[in-house]
Amino acid sequence: MDGTKAKRHGEAENVGLSSDGKKVVIIDQTELPARKIQLELETSGEMYDAIRDLKVRGAPAIGICAACCMYCLARQIETEDMDTFMRELTAYGDYLNSSRPTAVNLSWAIQRMLKTARAHKQKGRSKVLAVLGRECRNIQEEDIAMCRAISEYGLTLIREGDGILTHCNAGPLATSCYGTALGPLMLGAERGMKFKVYADETRPLLQGARLTSYELLQAGIDVTLICDNMAATVMKKGWVQACFVGCDRVAANGDTANKIGTNGVAVLANYYGIPFYVLGPTSTIDTDCHTGDEIEIELRDDEEIKKKYYKRPMAPEGVKCYNPAFDVTDHSLITGIVTEKGILRPPYEETIRKLFKQEEIRR
Repeated sequence: MDGTKAKRHGEAENVGLSSDGKKVVIIDQTELPARKIQLELETSGEMYDAIRDLKVRGAPAIGICAACCMYCLARQIETEDMDTFMRELTAYGDYLNSSRPTAVNLSWAIQRMLKTARAHKQKGRSKVLAVLGRECRNIQEEDIAMCRAISEYGLTLIREGDGILTHCNAGPLATSCYGTALGPLMLGAERGMKFKVYADETRPLLQGARLTSYELLQAGIDVTLICDNMAATVMKKGWVQACFVGCDRVAANGDTANKIGTNGVAVLANYYGIPFYVLGPTSTIDTDCHTGDEIEIELRDDEEIKKKYYKRPMAPEGVKCYNPAFDVTDHSLITGIVTEKGILRPPYEETIRKLFKQEEIRR
């Protein structure tokens, strides 16, 4: 990938380690687009809050951040007794994993770091720290390659001049490079292709308005911001040829959890005969989760609906609120699931099982 363009889109500085390797450095996504602020996370509490409060967000970016956090926290465990070391590191992992229950990349990255530590614990603390440092960097490098592959596959699904509707944010800020749902558009733009993108604002936290429109403008892509309830209108007008969304967890049957409102977009796309594609790495596929009914949906604070981003509350005092962070789109509404290994098509239970069986054979 062209490193200059990567930096222009903000990929290289999204999530990483400080120069001394003792802190996790992130861009505070809650401050964008007004201000671009880097945060240094050192304590487990700071790390937990950064994930919980969406200062770092996007399934792949959360996974990268979690891996870096586990490495930095491991460095803070000073005992040479490796059984004690592993107990403390596992406790840190459990704590971080509780910050956001829906995105599977969080638990995936934590478990990968713990597995790596266990595999080398007999060699002592110094060796474990060395391999954990390499592992979190490997996870980020793999994410860069994953984004490029998803972008290449996704680009085959659209043509020059197409209108693409997207929901939430699944661009470079949510990953390390290009993004997932926005990846094909970023890659196509680098190759001189033109698209028209309709970005849902994505209530109540406005990730589409604040982040997606920001990233697409930075990349020189024609983007039009719309309120979530305008998606049906732009579809009816024939302005949308495909819907691209990211994912936080994919069940074994293809049911997909993504930012709240995604299911509504899928229903509308189905009604208007528009292809609806989910783009994400295979690490978001949870084969232990049989259907979307088993996905735990994170419930967030009422205040996000009532007054966040408002100068004064926009709802009456004492009104009850229901604020799920995600919804689940039924596999029957999904045209294809674009991964770094290729494009999965229905029946998803069969194609997902086949994909993971092939991966086991390769190992």
